[in-house]
Amino acid sequence: MTDPVRRQLLLGAGALALGGRLARAADVKIEQPRVSAGTLPLADFRPKSMLHAKETAVPRARFPVIDFHTHVTSGNGRKLGTPPENILPWMDRKNLRALVNLTGGTGAGLAETVKRYDLSRPGRFVTFTEPSWDRVAEPGYAKWQGDEIARAVQQGARGLKILKTLGLYLREQGQSGPLVKVDDPRFDPMWEACAAAKVPVAMHVSDPEAFFLPVDASNERLEELGGHPTWSFHGKDFPSNREIMEARNRVLARHPRTTFVTLHVGNGAENLAFVGECLDRYKNMHVDIAARIGELGRQPRASGVLFDKYQDRILFGTDSSPPAAGDLATERAVERSYEIYFRFLETRDEYFSYSTGPVPSQGRWMIYGLGLADSVLQKVYADNAARLLRMPL
Repeated sequence: MTDPVRRQLLLGAGALALGGRLARAADVKIEQPRVSAGTLPLADFRPKSMLHAKETAVPRARFPVIDFHTHVTSGNGRKLGTPPENILPWMDRKNLRALVNLTGGTGAGLAETVKRYDLSRPGRFVTFTEPSWDRVAEPGYAKWQGDEIARAVQQGARGLKILKTLGLYLREQGQSGPLVKVDDPRFDPMWEACAAAKVPVAMHVSDPEAFFLPVDASNERLEELGGHPTWSFHGKDFPSNREIMEARNRVLARHPRTTFVTLHVGNGAENLAFVGECLDRYKNMHVDIAARIGELGRQPRASGVLFDKYQDRILFGTDSSPPAAGDLATERAVERSYEIYFRFLETRDEYFSYSTGPVPSQGRWMIYGLGLADSVLQKVYADNAARLLRMPL
């Protein structure tokens, strides 16, 4: 073989080897992730779904809505919140017939709330009263609280709201003793007073099951609890979620004449079979869906069965508060949250966020729409609430 030929072959082999190395280098560069999965903080993980799914905008509810679960005022009615004239425009845009203000307070605060909202805009606002927990240790509390409910109804209250103060925060002995149980007999006159006055009890006595578990790598609400550590009820002397539910059920059983709306899907949105069992057993029990479409929407088939079977006992609610007057950014966020509720109930869209933020607020999952029939939708949106509140249908 001549030198020129040998030289040409060697050059060709070298070029092939170099090309192979370049190709392999290029392959490595393409496959190398920009960020290592092992070092990326979870808070910075914002995956973009590649699913080509239908997106239906629902800017306005198909039928008028009574939001059974809002907080227009707070602090025993002392924080009066946004004036009604600033709330009504966006209510009308969303087709909200009325807002039920569950935290209307007591006494003078309740009277001022009713005057400012209910009486100034009849039919658009409905106010509930609350118990006076600070008097629980006083002699004669049971009778006094029962009588106080009757006085509150005379002032214009249309129901009673039970916060999770009862069951998770209220303690004996000036708050230094054991937790007061949900089924404490001291509250029996209060439940019976609501029955006598024909007003419902909106009852929230527990939280998601994950809030009672260790806040560790297996807790699906890890990010939420990390941002709100006081929401964890694991350890210490807190009862389990099931113990609270059993105490609540004893109250429902003991007071069959009293109408209870157990909020947040009966505090059992993760276990719809249990919620259904309770609804079957206690005919005085209703539920609202406030702040739980994240749970309902990730189990659309089970949720569809629940809505179909108990369509006369499910109420629309959001757990929202009206934005401050002039706060246009928050106002738009509130409107957007309503649009997600409408989309969940009215469409069969798949795999969309239940939250307005960049990261789902409760857990990292998406939801699916139920596409309720119009007959069911009208009941959930307003008819069921109107019946309990004795409002015109």
